[in-house]
Amino acid sequence: MSDKPLHIFAVVGSLHEKSVTRVAVNHLVEQFRAAGCSVDMLDLQVETLPLLNTDTAFTAAYYAPLRARVVAADAFILGTPDYHGSISSALKNFLDHFWHEFAGKLFATLVASHEKGLTVHDQLRTVARQCQAWVLPYGVSFIEKVDVKEGAVATDELRNKLELLARDVRLYGGLLAQQRKVDLAGSDSCFLARLRKK
Repeated sequence: MSDKPLHIFAVVGSLHEKSVTRVAVNHLVEQFRAAGCSVDMLDLQVETLPLLNTDTAFTAAYYAPLRARVVAADAFILGTPDYHGSISSALKNFLDHFWHEFAGKLFATLVASHEKGLTVHDQLRTVARQCQAWVLPYGVSFIEKVDVKEGAVATDELRNKLELLARDVRLYGGLLAQQRKVDLAGSDSCFLARLRKK
């Protein structure tokens, strides 16, 4: 394993001021920092992101600094509410801004839902596949006013799920980051070869 701390990019894909998604993501962020990881958190309620316009976005002032943050990440925590069986528009807009930057990196999915959020997790897996990213084979779903109350994680069940997710992101995110570095520097045929610097 690398001596460099795993760098995690956590996204809060809810614009709600009292978002339970934010509570769960913050809980994970605290675990990562306690374990020695570095964490960059993008809270889309605080850092607003213009809707993607491919004619103008990539030369806009906001894009290059955000892209640098995404490029620096080894793994992504993607938190979203379940809106009509889909991911939030805020999170989708963030994901739409990038493609190659996600390749070979790990996604972990976190969904606030009253109906298990299965289609939401599946949609995030689809994004990962299209971007040639890896995704944990499970996601964590939780229920407002049951698992999260008064701005805090309220059940042992959710605490345990988040602890497992944090452990697996650290382990598999680290392994994938190490292999990604080898593949980008190497000459073997692999799906990351297209990203090698000429």
